[in-house]
Amino acid sequence: MSWDIPLFRIYWDEDDVSSVTEVIRSGMSWASGEQIKDFEQNLAEYIGSRYCLTFNSGTSALHAALIAHGIGSGDDVIVPSFTFIATANSPRFVEASPVFADIEDRTFGLDPEDVMEKITSRTKAIIAIHYGGCPCEIGALREIADDHGLILIEDAAEAMGARKDGRSVGTFGDSSAFSFCQNKIITTGEGGAMATDSAQVYEKMKLSRSHGRLETCDYFSTSKPMDYVSLGFNFRMSSITAALGMSQLAKIEKIIAMRRNAAGIYGKSLREKAPEVVVPQVPTDSLHVYQLFSVLAPCRDALMAHLENKGIMSKIYFSPVHQTEYYQKTMKSPCSLPVTERIAQSIISLPIYPGISPREMDCVVEVINNFYEGI
Repeated sequence: MSWDIPLFRIYWDEDDVSSVTEVIRSGMSWASGEQIKDFEQNLAEYIGSRYCLTFNSGTSALHAALIAHGIGSGDDVIVPSFTFIATANSPRFVEASPVFADIEDRTFGLDPEDVMEKITSRTKAIIAIHYGGCPCEIGALREIADDHGLILIEDAAEAMGARKDGRSVGTFGDSSAFSFCQNKIITTGEGGAMATDSAQVYEKMKLSRSHGRLETCDYFSTSKPMDYVSLGFNFRMSSITAALGMSQLAKIEKIIAMRRNAAGIYGKSLREKAPEVVVPQVPTDSLHVYQLFSVLAPCRDALMAHLENKGIMSKIYFSPVHQTEYYQKTMKSPCSLPVTERIAQSIISLPIYPGISPREMDCVVEVINNFYEGI
């Protein structure tokens, strides 16, 4: 469907085009050029981590991190259900079991108190998400992980550039995953990265990323045989993709500022003109980057149909993972997550992107206001 106002638009400029074109015109190293190392170094510097490794998706990054941290059969990993399904699926990729914990209703991230309730002798790790670009209660989760000897992984797919207590998201976890899918803060179309301060974890992830190959040099530019020392996958990012990532990263602060400015305008307008809609308050110790602009709306499904009828896209981020057909069939016991289920009944993500115009935001708010006036 063609939308008058889509949920997102990709922010790009001629620097992006030039960066990709330069790699293509080189006629060499489209798969494994220096752009990858440069992108990884710049990402590590931006995030504030010792190491950063790029992947072909955020999902692959999560998968590789769980392997690197030694999580496997017999282990439990505590995850939210209010997330994209990759967060919950990644433990299953390594034959571990996802254990769903509830969220708190300020940031929509894992509730530290419920996480505590879910810890058992089988628990090996916690995967926390930063919903829509808003930091979760990651400090409290870090303390819980430390107190119980657990691995903490940040699924920061939606939160590149977000900060908590002045500290960058992605520096609290033992490893932290980011996504560069087309709707994220910066994008390479598809792609991801994993940040860590552990040299051991970094080296293990390198093996998982490239077929278990011991990469003493570039595979594509050497005639020497190379050894394979573990089982691995093809999770690599290409040079073309990395070049685009470098160009996107160079303007990330501009992109975040545009998103935050739009969210401020949106929030003020909705509070004034559509008071039925609840705009979540951002904790004062957090910098929200607004990969999503999500609100709580009564009669949500009817509102979405009304918006669609006016050519405005909206979306539910997220329907609970534990209620999907797959998890209903595979969970060993029933799962009740009251806050997750309550929030999921009224959550709606509205259009937001760098460059969204005041006219477009006014139109969205006016359509919402008209809907509530008519019921």
